[in-house]
Amino acid sequence: MLLLLTVALGGQVSASARDSLARFEGAVGVIPVQAAAGTVNGDLTFPNVKSNVVRGVNPGGGPWTIAGLKADIDIDGHVRVRGRGLLLASTNAIGTNANQHVFATLICEATAPFVQHSTTLSGVPLAPNGNFTIDDTLTTVPDECPSPVLLIRNTGGVWFAAGIPALDEGEDK
Repeated sequence: MLLLLTVALGGQVSASARDSLARFEGAVGVIPVQAAAGTVNGDLTFPNVKSNVVRGVNPGGGPWTIAGLKADIDIDGHVRVRGRGLLLASTNAIGTNANQHVFATLICEATAPFVQHSTTLSGVPLAPNGNFTIDDTLTTVPDECPSPVLLIRNTGGVWFAAGIPALDEGEDK
């Protein structure tokens, strides 16, 4: 009986692992400028700035920070994302949610052309402390996701945070 129960539970765990297209644990906030070069201008800007574009998606206009993120994307396209503390990290509005609404975009290609698989573009509102929950379905679902990137974007389309892919159970953490 114990053997039968062990086999049954093992089958459920294996089926559950196969049902996951991508998982993310933790996140990084956006720093919109990747590099700057040239002689500094009088207004302390630089003439040559390289934006932090990730897989074809432009960054938000200022730095953002995020305290935590956990996301699961099923093979049927169902997305569950829980984010904490997605807040503006610059300007006089520092530490606020800047009244933003966010949605999630999964991109599976490591090189162009990139295909964006997104949740509802109207997004969910950030709480005053920057917390949010997305429970939605991707508009299109990839067959596989060999190089997953999850971007948290505002309704203007720019990215504010990126999920960190979760390690497989057998890998070192």
